Amino acid sequence: MRRLFVFTAVLFGMLLASASRGETYLEASSRDTTCSPCRDFDQFANGTWKSQFVIPAAYSRFGAFTEVADRNQKALLEIVTRAASAHGKPGSDESKLGDYWSSCMDSTAAEQAGIAPLQPLLTAVDGMTSTTDLARQVAWFHAHGVSALFSYFGNQDPKNSSRVIAQAGQGGLGLPDRDYYTKQDSASKALRGEYAAHMGRMFALAGEDQASATRHATDVLALETALANASMTNVQRRDPNATYHLVSGDSLARLAPRFDWSDYLAGRGKRPVDVNVMQPEFFQAVSGLVADVPLETWKAYLRWNAIADAAPTLTQAFADESFRLEQKLSGAKAQQPRWKRCLVATDRDLGDLLGRAYVAQEFPPRARARVLELVHNLEAALGERIATLNWMSESTRKAAATKLAAFDEKIGYPEKWRDYSKVSITRGPLFANRLAARAAESARSIDRIGKPVERGEWRMTPPTVNAFYSPSLNSINFPAGILQPPFFYAEADDPVNYGAIGAVIGHEMSHGFDDRGRQFDAQGNLRDWWTKGDADAYKVQAQRVADQFDGYVVNDSLHVNGKLTLGENIADLGGVAIAYAAMQKAIAGKPRTRIDGLSPEQRFFLAYARIWRALDRPEALRTLVLTNPHSPAHWRVNGPLSNLKEFHGAWGCKEGDAMVRPAETRARIW
Repeated sequence: MRRLFVFTAVLFGMLLASASRGETYLEASSRDTTCSPCRDFDQFANGTWKSQFVIPAAYSRFGAFTEVADRNQKALLEIVTRAASAHGKPGSDESKLGDYWSSCMDSTAAEQAGIAPLQPLLTAVDGMTSTTDLARQVAWFHAHGVSALFSYFGNQDPKNSSRVIAQAGQGGLGLPDRDYYTKQDSASKALRGEYAAHMGRMFALAGEDQASATRHATDVLALETALANASMTNVQRRDPNATYHLVSGDSLARLAPRFDWSDYLAGRGKRPVDVNVMQPEFFQAVSGLVADVPLETWKAYLRWNAIADAAPTLTQAFADESFRLEQKLSGAKAQQPRWKRCLVATDRDLGDLLGRAYVAQEFPPRARARVLELVHNLEAALGERIATLNWMSESTRKAAATKLAAFDEKIGYPEKWRDYSKVSITRGPLFANRLAARAAESARSIDRIGKPVERGEWRMTPPTVNAFYSPSLNSINFPAGILQPPFFYAEADDPVNYGAIGAVIGHEMSHGFDDRGRQFDAQGNLRDWWTKGDADAYKVQAQRVADQFDGYVVNDSLHVNGKLTLGENIADLGGVAIAYAAMQKAIAGKPRTRIDGLSPEQRFFLAYARIWRALDRPEALRTLVLTNPHSPAHWRVNGPLSNLKEFHGAWGCKEGDAMVRPAETRARIW
């Protein structure tokens, strides 16, 4: 099979030739030149593309991230089909990859098996004789990666980042967020009605008569609503101190006495010394529900969680019904083809096996070296900003510089790949393979409790088109999947790369100092290292960002939530400012060549706007605004840029222009 997304010798030569001709790497045809860049920069940079592009039926949104993910999937498809046809040595990494892919793609076997792969789990749930059995059954669910009632896993102690402790948190909801159960507007009520009808259809597919299916759906919705009412909001959960309540392992029984923690912990295989109970009130509510909710409802609830989890692995009827609810939330008009869904499943369950092959094929060492160079240049630029901030005192400045110097830079892929030797994969039912992979991951998570932290661990797979900052590890993470055009071109000039991947790198670095990340020190401990005066000065600027985004109307009366999106908006603002400063250092002393009539500074901002070019379906946009800490793409372009004098200077924007925020409300942190 031809390699579909690699820099072959021919393509590499073409890139060099285009660079020598002054290739812009920016699509002039995407721009709407009838719109002034000082009025609406997203429209100027991306308007023609947005007016002409039609979102494919199977997508809820389409933008730069989708473009790269689609190209990556073509490369991944080559890898898994090659592994499937190789029929490698049984138990080998190649064999597991090929067998998992083959079992996922075997739709004929899935139709023949029907609900049989799930039946043992449903039988176990039906065999519960009292609510005292609930803890044992929930433990089995969690041990096999099936969500139910709450979450329980091993993770770093936020206030002692050198150790792993047990973490217990709220959960158990089938809709995306607690607000979907609590909001009383007509759209939310209608969606809850659709959700109940969806559950009823799923119960019927699993063999229940219509009356039982309808009754059980109503009961499950009521139970989930009670869980939602006991849950913290997304905004409340952004405060790391609000979700830190360290107790002894024995205290769980006192906090939620109606739930049998001895049975649960026996089912998970490890009794912790300490537990961070992130939402104590939630677990108190769970204890009350165990006492008050009838056993039949608990059985229906667990059956629902098992069916919803397994549905994509079963027959087409189950997969179609699962997608039916997804449509209500995303607006997608068609289901993704099976091969794309199977690639997502393979990446989720065998991510490092797939990722290792992807890196070998798609991410050469020279690309990694170039990205690392950009990272170091941005770190230097941020270091200079910290050293010269006029609002930060010397003690806080010194601690901030120490934290920056301690950043762990994770580029492309992990140094140590995950071991899948204990994961049994066959060409049998996909549901069994999925349980096996998730059981191994669950066991790994629990086994970490009480042990030192593995600081080299990755929490995204290499083909992922994303990046993140970990406050507890104080690490910036850039998988190979995002280090592709239009985010990163190995041969592009500085303005393009600094405007695109440079802004992403700066964004993740800024998370170390956003309203949440700034509360963690250089070692990743949740600790207040700011003077009161510095914290107050910071909060003034942060509040300006929150107020700015609160004012953006998405559709009708739906506004961006400035508090929910604050951390990401601060990171966008800081990221583009730091990347711009790093670019200026990189091009200092070089010829200031204009390409297509554009200055280096203008091309920097066009490259930034290019990576946020996107279209969303209305349903997806609503879901994003209600649940996601990121702002809609349009405001990720215009929001931060309207605060930056560097942007105003590059495009000749003046006071009074829409892209120039009034000086008294303009935010500037770094």
